[in-house]
Amino acid sequence: MRYLSTRGHPDRKHFCEILLEGLAPDGGLYLPERYPEVNEAMLAELRKTYQDEGYAALAFKVLSLYIDDIPQTDLRAICDRTYTETAFGTSAIVPLKPLEEGVCLEALSNGPTLAFKDMAMQLLGNLFEYELDRRGAELNILGATSGDTGSAAEYAMRGKKGVRVFMLSPHGRMSPFQQAQMFSLMDENIHNIAIEGVFDDCQDIVKAVSNDLEFKRNHKIGTVNSINWARLLAQVVYYFAGYFQATSGNTEKVSFSVPSGNFGNVCAGHVARQMGLPIDRLIVATNENDVLDEFFRTGVYRVRGSADTYETSSPSMDISKASNFERFIFDLVGRDADVTRQLFADEVAIHGRFDLSKHPSFDLATRQFGFVSGKSTHADRLQTIRKVWEDHQVMIDTHTADGVKVARERRLPQENVIVLETALPIKFAETIEEALGIPPERPAKFEGIEGLPKRVHVMQADVVAVKKYINEHCHVAT
Repeated sequence: MRYLSTRGHPDRKHFCEILLEGLAPDGGLYLPERYPEVNEAMLAELRKTYQDEGYAALAFKVLSLYIDDIPQTDLRAICDRTYTETAFGTSAIVPLKPLEEGVCLEALSNGPTLAFKDMAMQLLGNLFEYELDRRGAELNILGATSGDTGSAAEYAMRGKKGVRVFMLSPHGRMSPFQQAQMFSLMDENIHNIAIEGVFDDCQDIVKAVSNDLEFKRNHKIGTVNSINWARLLAQVVYYFAGYFQATSGNTEKVSFSVPSGNFGNVCAGHVARQMGLPIDRLIVATNENDVLDEFFRTGVYRVRGSADTYETSSPSMDISKASNFERFIFDLVGRDADVTRQLFADEVAIHGRFDLSKHPSFDLATRQFGFVSGKSTHADRLQTIRKVWEDHQVMIDTHTADGVKVARERRLPQENVIVLETALPIKFAETIEEALGIPPERPAKFEGIEGLPKRVHVMQADVVAVKKYINEHCHVAT
């Protein structure tokens, strides 16, 4: 298996090369040259593996289709070490929770930081440590977070040999619980940088540093954002696990409703569908920052500026520049790297938008690739949280509420929809109390976390200043 850039760089790389790299040298994102085909026999084998041996064994088999430069025994050991009942609180790892007829939740928030990002980040931490040890190398991870990626990355990487984390977040724009999860970590290899701006400012800085190839090479810069293919690949596994739990045979189809800001979570569903998993539709649920919903409705992808990026009660989706979207567009335009490069490196970079409404590929988004979308507002979230609690005595977080609202709105008769639960309600307690009048349950290990001492460095949205900070704290010779 070799990997290519969405923008046409001639190099073809192995998995472990791109594991530590992030963006391709031309600024594109890595994808496999082809998606492995899961035929009927293989799907039956994967179902049996999941039923008989569990999630870790399923993860190993799915990952093996993409990773051929880690010995199989080592990869299996990494999966077994990652997906444990101890780490995720349940032997099922991602159990389904039924709601009303035709709609259920897939619980992805049982990990160490109570968010779906743990599903990939725990694996990524173990993969990084394994590969760095194999090479005798070090890595400085530079990431951006709008909420959950940061804590998931830091909890996965804390204390890991040869790894340091520099995590950028928008100053004051995460929930108090999310900030406390990150900023209370005192591990020497964890560095929190709060940027005075919005998430997209943080993400732009990460991309700018990653595109400075000399700095990236000299400072051993890698990424854990969903621009990293390994992280997205890990997320593909729970689509298979959800499908196997929701169906009794491989002739059945299901749809997935996915709260989405950066397009990484739902892009993993796109990959699973391209492999042959019987997914009917992929329902993209956005909040008031509806750049993705606008595209799937109109064909126009329009990046919003900081002033037009709303601060909402589902803050992890307060994103107006979906960095993973390029992977899907690459597939949508027939894997034409020249077109993809023109759209993202030229039109988006210069004009902040592109328009595919008249392009023959646009109809394929729905017809061939199964995408539909919808939008949810704060009032919708409150109503959905109340309704799910009243009807089912299930408490859901604000982002999951966006997914449930759009699932109900877009669900077709007889369609079975799995809503991906993205976080536990405690991470957004203020809105839960506004909706229900009662506080969400808090796991014992997080009692009093908001009152712990915090270590965070507040900075302007300045690429040069961030590079200077990394240079001063990375302990890697230039």
